[in-house]
Amino acid sequence: MESPNPDNSDYGFSSFIDRIDGILMGRITFETVVSFNHWPYTKPVFVLSSKLNTLPDGYQEKAKVVNGDIRDIVESLRKDGIKKIYIDGGKTIQSFLKRDLIDELIITRIPIMLGSGIPLFVEMDIELKFKLVDTELLNEDLVKSTYLRIKTKDQ
Repeated sequence: MESPNPDNSDYGFSSFIDRIDGILMGRITFETVVSFNHWPYTKPVFVLSSKLNTLPDGYQEKAKVVNGDIRDIVESLRKDGIKKIYIDGGKTIQSFLKRDLIDELIITRIPIMLGSGIPLFVEMDIELKFKLVDTELLNEDLVKSTYLRIKTKDQ
């Protein structure tokens, strides 16, 4: 079942991409994106992977493989001017949450129960607080909510 999209909307994706500097995604997400009919990104893409050494033909100019400690990767990207980073991919998001490296969450809920896949949230040793700052109904079917990280004194 596909969600109806009578206006062929991108649901704010273009305006979101305009406000970021780069995209850091996991290997599995990258492999999914490669299966699309087109490359959807206009910003630099970095693929976080310990297994992937090179990118498939045609993608060397579109993305770069990075690996190592994610704090070091983020610091390196910031030194290169990539300050606002979109994190994509279930396991990658989980890794960033576990290290308290997410400042904003934008979660769009689609009324389809998948039954399998990588969960967005897993058990963690820390508690992170977020504040809901916006909720938007898209095409009477999808719900997009934006949360900002609230840092406490001991974090």
